[in-house]
Amino acid sequence: MRPAAQPRDMLLTPGPTAVPPDVREAMSREMPNPDVDPAFAELYDDVTGKLAAVYGTDDDVVVLGGEGILGLEAAVASVVSPGDDVLCIANGLYGEGFADFVESYDGEPTVVGSDWTEPYDLSAIEAALDDGEFAAATMVHCETPTGVLNDLGPVLDLLADHGVLSIVDAVSSLGGTPVPTGSIDVALGASQKCFSAPPGLTTVSVSDAAWAAIEERDPRTLYTNLLPWRDLDGEFPYTHLVNNVAALDAALDRLLDEGLESVYARHEAVAEHCRQRGRELGLEPYPDDARSAPTVTAFHVPGRASALQRRLAADHDVVLAASYGDVADDVLRVGHMGYGAQTEWVDRAMDALAAEL
Repeated sequence: MRPAAQPRDMLLTPGPTAVPPDVREAMSREMPNPDVDPAFAELYDDVTGKLAAVYGTDDDVVVLGGEGILGLEAAVASVVSPGDDVLCIANGLYGEGFADFVESYDGEPTVVGSDWTEPYDLSAIEAALDDGEFAAATMVHCETPTGVLNDLGPVLDLLADHGVLSIVDAVSSLGGTPVPTGSIDVALGASQKCFSAPPGLTTVSVSDAAWAAIEERDPRTLYTNLLPWRDLDGEFPYTHLVNNVAALDAALDRLLDEGLESVYARHEAVAEHCRQRGRELGLEPYPDDARSAPTVTAFHVPGRASALQRRLAADHDVVLAASYGDVADDVLRVGHMGYGAQTEWVDRAMDALAAEL
């Protein structure tokens, strides 16, 4: 990755991340009208081709105009028909949240949940699959609020054996660590995480089986409907966020120029360095090391996360993140993803944290 000077305000949150200067510059250029200028269609095709390389897939890849949560809702809205049974596999906030989307589109969620510190319960998942008839299953690769990276392979194998479509939130892992996209029907990403582009775009890979299900479903919505994005032929469902697409194009160039294997190795090295610095301060990750994500470290600081976050920002110009839900004040998160996966930046953050502890 190209070397970067440390900014005055060190943004090391697990998305949105700091945005590199060349990506900001790309976003500020004069842009074509995305509704009438063929130049935008060419840019969009270039971006989806680069995304396919990052995804490592021959499936269709589309880019929606909206922050990453749009992808989670659009996947459910497009795949789930009223009355469909959906298996929601969860060990964290976003995994549990999929059930809310399923209910909002009149589906019937069955949640197979694990404690937020535990891996997926394969026996319970297999039992649910044996007992039910599910149209789809949802899960999360990287649960950002707790810094957990889930092992999806065994779950995806079970879903394939039972003929169940898979919907995977890979928003906080795609572009920072390998994602098993070859076994995923709908894989969701976002511009503001490991790509380090500004927030505003959702990326989605869609398998042939998923397209067939969507076509049969004939979704009732527009903005949360994936179907209009198939076979665009230069005409888009609505005016696209052309500046954001240009920024994502520049961000993808950075990632592909570095090379995916180098990117993944950088994230692993910086994550291990961050956790080692934390151990020296007496801090442990919320999940065990084996299941901690390479893109975010969640330190367990019971009852102190919000106060530490405020002091780090006010006194050291270092912006980290507390968490959400039941662990909102118990987990302090260092986002070392994308442009922020730099040892020097993590050292500045951990030096500041040492001063506060």
